Amino acid sequence: ALSIILLPLGAAAFSSTSSAPSRWNFRSSLVVRPAISNKSNHHEHVDRVSISTTTTSSQSRRSLLQKGLVAASAAATNLIIDASQYDKNQYAANAAVGTLPEFADTNAICHGLTIDVTDSNQYEETIEFFTKGFEGMKVLRERGGDGGGMVKDTWLGFGPETPNIPPEFELPVSSLSQYGGHSSLHIRYDPFATTPLYKRSSGAFNNEPAPGDSIAYLQLGVPQYRISQMVKYGGNVLDAYGWVNVVSPSGLPVRGIVGITADPMMFLAVNCVDVAKSEEFYAKLGFVRQEYPYARLNKGQGQFEPPRPPKSVYVAPSPNSMGILLLQNKNRKKAIVPNPVLRTLNVVYAPSEGDTGNNDSSPAVSLDPVVVDPSSVPISFIPVDYLEKEIKATALPMLSN
Repeated sequence: ALSIILLPLGAAAFSSTSSAPSRWNFRSSLVVRPAISNKSNHHEHVDRVSISTTTTSSQSRRSLLQKGLVAASAAATNLIIDASQYDKNQYAANAAVGTLPEFADTNAICHGLTIDVTDSNQYEETIEFFTKGFEGMKVLRERGGDGGGMVKDTWLGFGPETPNIPPEFELPVSSLSQYGGHSSLHIRYDPFATTPLYKRSSGAFNNEPAPGDSIAYLQLGVPQYRISQMVKYGGNVLDAYGWVNVVSPSGLPVRGIVGITADPMMFLAVNCVDVAKSEEFYAKLGFVRQEYPYARLNKGQGQFEPPRPPKSVYVAPSPNSMGILLLQNKNRKKAIVPNPVLRTLNVVYAPSEGDTGNNDSSPAVSLDPVVVDPSSVPISFIPVDYLEKEIKATALPMLSN
């Protein structure tokens, strides 16, 4: 494993073009420090790197997303809608998601996912598994008391979720972990649930596989991970040769890679019976093909990060947000088994003109899934103003301003 430290050298050098700048569009110094490992003596040395990505026209993403939201809302009320009958300009939103320059070309971002647990010990173990097993992951906010008899929620992530620049963020002093636009893992514990969604094996070590194969893994690119802590808190380590594949104590598969990314929560890998059909589905929601993200500079050519899987397709509503990796199931004739612990994949969007979003006069926002993808992945849509209110209402005292 490698221990990597990112040291910003100067203020962001955002592009003056109409495209939204990348979150990596600044010069940095990388100090790569070998850590103790009994697997390899390979050391990698990097002096300086300037990483930049480009974006494409945003109009198509906005139009596609808005048509998808219209169709999704209608589906929730059992209406059958052909999205092609809508004028794309009629529903295209002019507002970007927040004020981050990275999201200036899109009105939606993939914000993370929500998982369910039905056991209080599993709930606590899952939090410890992520926060102690993956460096930089921390509790962002919470809801629910200790008295029992109520749903408890914890949001984990690597930095502020707000799609705006936090007031305390200051270049070149602040780190990327203090910048906005981070995805989150929402862990939800319902004490009234009676059916276990995932039950670890008996004994000192958990070797129970994930319940279902719809989710291949949630990929995290972190400066360091700790396998001993994963095992201690109920994780089932499948393999750890260069990178680690592990089933969390809640039943969510996770892949950890040692590297540096703007947001360590990189993407959700989904197994598909037919990648083409899944890509077509996500295209209607505004998820388009993007450059496959890597956590390391050699882009999958070394022994610490795998290359993009063959025949896979990476899609996202923005090149600067979390995305979805569509993987072709090896056996096309075999049905995908849904992983019951995944409650929703969460998409945050800016309402179009004329949509009041979530103000005092609008109906309550439902966080229940609105549509389900071909691999049975439930998807919910959250207005950005609702997200901001929730962040303020549930933020930890030390994180609120």
